[in-house]
Amino acid sequence: MFQFFKKAGAVKELDRIIAELNMNMQNNYKDAAQEALRELEQKLSEMTAANTLSENQKASYTSVLDEYKVRLKSYSHKEQRPFW
Repeated sequence: MFQFFKKAGAVKELDRIIAELNMNMQNNYKDAAQEALRELEQKLSEMTAANTLSENQKASYTSVLDEYKVRLKSYSHKEQRPFW
């Protein structure tokens, strides 16, 4: 029974980070979005190493992480060029 609550808490933590990442992208906070992506990757690797996620959850969140990596590959202020 305790294992279920441990996994539910892990999922909530990952979902919170994904929500923060989405919010930062919507508000065009590029640096904060990149930071949230790094946090998501770190938490997912920690939870995978600690075996707190089921196989389905691992596959699902790894897929989500890979999608965000592609979307945020060149998502930074460095890519902006001034037009004045």
